[in-house]
Amino acid sequence: MSRQFRAAVVGGGPAGLVAALALGKARIEVFLAAPPHRTHAHAPDNRTAALFAGSIELLKNVNAWEAIAPSSAPIRAIRIIDDTGALLRAPEVVFTAAEVGLDVFGWNVPNSALVAGLLDAASRSDSGVSLRATRGIAQVAIAEDSATLSTQEGDTLVASLVVGADGRNSICRSAAGIATTTWQYEQAAIATTFSHSRPHRSISTEFHRPSGPFTTVPLPGLASSLVWVERPDEAQRLAALDEASFRAALEERLQGLLGTIGDISPRAVFPLSGLTAAVYGQNRTALVGESGHVIPPIGAQGLNLGFRDAAALADCVATALGQQRDPGEASTLAAYNAHRRPDVTSRITTIDVLNRSLISDLVPVHLARGLGLVALKTFPPLRRFAIREGLQPSREVSSLLLPDGAHRLTQRREAAMTRHSAA
Repeated sequence: MSRQFRAAVVGGGPAGLVAALALGKARIEVFLAAPPHRTHAHAPDNRTAALFAGSIELLKNVNAWEAIAPSSAPIRAIRIIDDTGALLRAPEVVFTAAEVGLDVFGWNVPNSALVAGLLDAASRSDSGVSLRATRGIAQVAIAEDSATLSTQEGDTLVASLVVGADGRNSICRSAAGIATTTWQYEQAAIATTFSHSRPHRSISTEFHRPSGPFTTVPLPGLASSLVWVERPDEAQRLAALDEASFRAALEERLQGLLGTIGDISPRAVFPLSGLTAAVYGQNRTALVGESGHVIPPIGAQGLNLGFRDAAALADCVATALGQQRDPGEASTLAAYNAHRRPDVTSRITTIDVLNRSLISDLVPVHLARGLGLVALKTFPPLRRFAIREGLQPSREVSSLLLPDGAHRLTQRREAAMTRHSAA
């Protein structure tokens, strides 16, 4: 096979799938190179993603949410509990969606249901996406006016724009010559799901502990997902416990919050690290998701950032098409980079500072963090500002993150066309 497309997306995870669907809504022909869909013979993916309201609107706008929703649970409140044992213990803080005029902050979505729903949407004839199952992209060669991608099966395709959604070891990023800054944390996260006897009441709870956050997020019924951050050796030790011993350790950490713990799914351990690209668009390549930025699983920012990448890229491409410009040219990618850099940089900085404040031994650091939580608890305007900024940046919001986003995206393209004709 040798074909030509306006855009090619490399990567079959949630960020790559949603990027392909978003570009399809921008009415550009998209090729999606994704691994074959996992079968039941593979180990199940027990991770979940807490997706904020804008990300849910994006899923609705690309016609994927209806299939995903039944497996998901709403998040109506976020509770923060200081469990650091510090001399000055901060008060418990609860943020509710209602205090900023929302029904829910978002939804906790199992990764398996998310990928399945996005694949189903991409497979539809009206998605604008040509889905190609492949073992991987072997090579990306970038020329001045196009990029050529070669699959492991020996197929080739040519695209004006390459979207690298192929993770932290991105071949697309390397081909585009984009440098990265990386860092490591002396931490690892245990991810699993579990059932419990007490209702979670749609509240996500984050215990701030000296080794890092310990977070439970609601699932449908009497069940929750867990991200438990520890020092690497301790994380491996805990994950290797038999189920009864792990259940006892989990109940101790939860301090009775969710009652008796029942079934626990298989546990997985992920080392924590960080990465940021020097630029998010260059040499006919736009980076989406973890190919451009990796942050610890704190505050549910990671995949939401990747979804905002996809929505911003769709806006930039729609504008370029309306102005009869090449979607992969330098000006389009410069606009994308300018749109995404402030959001990504602020999230990386905030999460890094919060995480390091938990594991720091310095008393002034703990004092500052505790005083910050006191301020959030007692000063409503600050609380509301923190909630809104945590959910979505207050700068320009991309079309597909809003209700009726596909229509807004069309309007953006038509407005660009009008301006181009007048000029």
